[in-house]
Amino acid sequence: MGLPMQTADALAIREVDRPGRLSDQLVAALRARIESAELAPGARLPTEQALGERFAVSRAVVREAIARLKADGYVETRQGAGALVAARPGLASFRIGAGGRLDAGALAQIFELRAAVETAAARLAAERRTRGDLAAIRAALGRMANAIDEGHDGAAADDAFHRAIATATHNGYMQRFVEFLGYHFSESRRPSWTEDGRRAGRPQAAQREHERLCAAIVRGDPAAAARAAEDHLRGSATRLGVGPVARRTSKGGGER
Repeated sequence: MGLPMQTADALAIREVDRPGRLSDQLVAALRARIESAELAPGARLPTEQALGERFAVSRAVVREAIARLKADGYVETRQGAGALVAARPGLASFRIGAGGRLDAGALAQIFELRAAVETAAARLAAERRTRGDLAAIRAALGRMANAIDEGHDGAAADDAFHRAIATATHNGYMQRFVEFLGYHFSESRRPSWTEDGRRAGRPQAAQREHERLCAAIVRGDPAAAARAAEDHLRGSATRLGVGPVARRTSKGGGER
């Protein structure tokens, strides 16, 4: 005789040995039901109390899981109606690393995504940059140089440099997507700016790549800018131990 659904669901969560938070496991359980259409688009999720009892977790855990599912585009909430499965579950948002730490394989794929997007951004920036854009790019580059010379943390200036290039595309969607990717990798830049990172020459290596990228954009050379951006992403991946990013740009055009 099979287990009652309530007992089976609770057991499914308890059997995981709890390597992560209960909310992560509840999110995974509910997502599986949504993706299998057991909970169809437009269906109302059970109440917090019912979900808590069914999965043997607290209402606080249920609330956190529902918030995560909403942020991931799997559910939507309406006043008086509670939580409903979204019309197109999971397609209304894009997140990186939701619910857990990224492994080396996932990081490698994300660096490939960054290479695809940021090389395109560099190319457009070289074509469209204004005097104001160039001033912002150079200012961020200068702040990183000062941080290297004075032994300070230049991670914020590093973020600003890449944001300034995205702004120079004058494409609002690309700008926001580059900023989104940068936000998720901002912390990954910080180890380069530690004392150990400086001794290993990481900020200096990245700065040389930044300088080549800036120079190509200043010259208005889209092909060289794209190559410089790709070289920087490849270098960043290698310094983080992720491995090389597959080369995408052509070898022709522009200075090397």
